[in-house]
Amino acid sequence: MAKIMTVDDSVSLRRLVASALKSAGHDVLEADSGQSALSVAQTTSFDLIISDLNMPGMDGLTLVGQLRKLPAYRSTPILILTTEMDPTKKQAAKAAGATGWLVKPFDPTQLLATIRKVLD
Repeated sequence: MAKIMTVDDSVSLRRLVASALKSAGHDVLEADSGQSALSVAQTTSFDLIISDLNMPGMDGLTLVGQLRKLPAYRSTPILILTTEMDPTKKQAAKAAGATGWLVKPFDPTQLLATIRKVLD
């Protein structure tokens, strides 16, 4: 299965996402901020990254932009998982290089279906 990093400042949400992913057989690493995710990504390879949009310090849009500058992450799928439904923010995420957008609260079945789609 895939090696996936989840990025969210909410411990409970990271655990929910990780639980859904692990139950499907994925290898999951959790990061509590955009900055820590970027640091880990510079030394570790992932098949997929799932990031929150609104986080203190480095937000999800900035993280996506920084990851896309790294050769190893130019084509890696990056999903934004957020409570935001604003089309302007969704467009900004796409412009930054996000592959897809999922809204919280998430349905684990839908999350896993989206992951299968972007990894194929």
